[in-house]
Amino acid sequence: MKKTLVIVESPAKANTIKNYLGASYKVVASKGHLRDLPKSTFGIDVENDFEPKYINIRGKGSLINELKKEAKSSQLVYLATDPDREGEAISWHLAQMLGLDLSKPNRVTFNEITKSAVRSAISSPQCIDMNKVNSQQARRILDRIVGYKLSPLLWKKVRNGLSAGRVQSVATKMIVEREEEIQAFVKEEYWTIDANFISSSQKPFKAYFYGTHEGKIVPSNKQETDKILSVIQNADFKVENIKKSKKTKNPPAPFITSQLQQDAYRRLNFQSSRTMRIAQELYEGIVIGNKGEQGLITYMRTDSARVSAEARNMAKDYILSNYGEQYYPSVPNEYRSKKKVQDAHEAIRPSDVNLKPDSIKQFLTSEQYKLYKLIWERFIASQMTAAVYDSVSVDITSATNPEYIFRSSGDTLKFAGFTTIYKESAEQDEGKTDEKNTKIPALSENETVTLKELEPSQNFTQPPQRYTEATLIKTMEEKGIGRPSTYSPTLSTIITRGYAERDGKSLKPKPLGTVTTDIMRENFSEIVDYKFTANMEDELDEIENGEIDYKKIIQKFYSQFNGLLEKAEEKLQKEEIEIPVEKLDIKCEKCGGDMVIKRGRFGRFAACANYPKCRNTKPLDKSGNIAAQETPKIAEGMKCPLCNSDVLLRKGAYGEYYACAKYPECKYTKQLLKKIGVKCPKCGGDIVEKRGKKKIFYGCDNYPACDFSSWNLPTEKKCPKCGELLALHKYKTGNKLVCINAKCGYKENAEPTKNK
Repeated sequence: MKKTLVIVESPAKANTIKNYLGASYKVVASKGHLRDLPKSTFGIDVENDFEPKYINIRGKGSLINELKKEAKSSQLVYLATDPDREGEAISWHLAQMLGLDLSKPNRVTFNEITKSAVRSAISSPQCIDMNKVNSQQARRILDRIVGYKLSPLLWKKVRNGLSAGRVQSVATKMIVEREEEIQAFVKEEYWTIDANFISSSQKPFKAYFYGTHEGKIVPSNKQETDKILSVIQNADFKVENIKKSKKTKNPPAPFITSQLQQDAYRRLNFQSSRTMRIAQELYEGIVIGNKGEQGLITYMRTDSARVSAEARNMAKDYILSNYGEQYYPSVPNEYRSKKKVQDAHEAIRPSDVNLKPDSIKQFLTSEQYKLYKLIWERFIASQMTAAVYDSVSVDITSATNPEYIFRSSGDTLKFAGFTTIYKESAEQDEGKTDEKNTKIPALSENETVTLKELEPSQNFTQPPQRYTEATLIKTMEEKGIGRPSTYSPTLSTIITRGYAERDGKSLKPKPLGTVTTDIMRENFSEIVDYKFTANMEDELDEIENGEIDYKKIIQKFYSQFNGLLEKAEEKLQKEEIEIPVEKLDIKCEKCGGDMVIKRGRFGRFAACANYPKCRNTKPLDKSGNIAAQETPKIAEGMKCPLCNSDVLLRKGAYGEYYACAKYPECKYTKQLLKKIGVKCPKCGGDIVEKRGKKKIFYGCDNYPACDFSSWNLPTEKKCPKCGELLALHKYKTGNKLVCINAKCGYKENAEPTKNK
């Protein structure tokens, strides 16, 4: 009997699902996308209504053939890729490659990888949602238009290898503009006055100067502060007014993607890419002892705060059993998603709340445990009652000069509610500070209090803080820029491509990011406009809802973008653009000049700014700091053939080499070549391993007298056909011994051999 084939993206996900389906199902993985736009050409037929030209991704040919073979021998084929636009597009590509009928229900989706969810999805397959597919196609084509058309312009005017992106350029602009705000910020002086009082019962407490009954006063200089102090310095004080109230703090909603990334960054110090990688592992499945492989959380790319009735009931049972009725609200908590959010998914939550973090800790890595615990606690807290506080606010005035008011306020936790399990993280990195919360003793109105000490303090306003990953993601979300699946890759791109860098936890623009942002603002202001980018995201949502044709959106964007591109090319031809040099906080030990960062064929390095007069250079490590250099060893038994000095063994871009100890005065160098134990077929010399610009090759040690070279590893074995050497060639299908005589063409299978 033929089996039913189920195709997912990842092998880990496939392994988990196998446990839930019977022997009549076979689960395999596509390992992500199998088709995409070509890398070497534009891949979009503008004249033919922007028709994309998809090709098979290089290296996936054997996997595609294997999937076709499996599909042909199966009774049914179900496409079970992730339940988002990207997953829908992968399923659509698979359907076309496997020759599936798009009008038939062969698509299954589930928000969590549990037995009930998977079996339910398999029992009710749907047709591929072409609106989702077209929304993903529109994003891919729009990004290709911007990247493929704009990047060459940046190559010409700024630097080879640069890239521009529809969302990436906007995110870079945000970081640059925040830095400009910081540089333009003018600090202003202000003063605060704190007072230490003692109540009639001899209990100390603090209060701060508020102002008058007419409103708040903030002294702007010492003169204004001294004027206030002169009035109240020796005055008698009394309690004028006491306000008591109850405050409630509602529990936070369960996580959506952006909030998970922000909280994991603040609490766990996880970068967004790390958070999403771990969340993917938790979603796809972890082996939990005898229970086997289980998906621990729901789908982690979502902007919906919705929770299913089943999950809510599961949380209710847990809270009532472990905390009691007072911790569960009389009306279950429901959370509204933001406008224009697709509610097809749920919020990020544990698949089974009874799998408490500590009970499965032994089966998780440290980082998996931390993230799962964060998700689990946030979800349980979201279903609990609010925390209740007793709030007290006291106004204290001078009996002789009642115009000035000191205020003291404090909150006391009366009922913990959701804070029993989860406390929201402090948002210190966003420049937010808590109100002054003071422990106030029992006081009564008109009670006399004694002023013990006044503490005036000079302060200055602070510039806005640089973005962190958490605050940048939050701002992108607030402005509607990008979607859950784009935050992490966007941040990774602008860091790895040198537009911004991490300075501690902050994101700081690099000169390259500033220059490219200036070009974009001057020539493509509409494209990097925040509202324009947000409206584009809304239009992608409208495509997914079937409200608009995706080709019309692309046509409208292309017409506008192409016009801007033509103007920019004409304008930038007349301009010379230079990237400011990045200075390091060190001096050249040879001439005392500044050391600056430069870029070469092999990446960034430090060089003296006085080049070419001074040619001092130093390698940089991954963090951009001067790499620690080992003291070169003296090559025993060797003397420089030019000046008879010692010879040192050094490391360079092409491996180890010999150099005269008096370099650069003496220019003698020689590459250290490793012998492979095979003689040259031309002259009988030793064949050695050499390093080219891109990869290792093999040549005669007697070069240039002998010009023998080979990309394949020569062996001692002779060709049975012509007698030349056989060399090891690595094919994707396996290793072969190939005759070095190209005219011979002899090949034979070979056992895998380690290539040094």
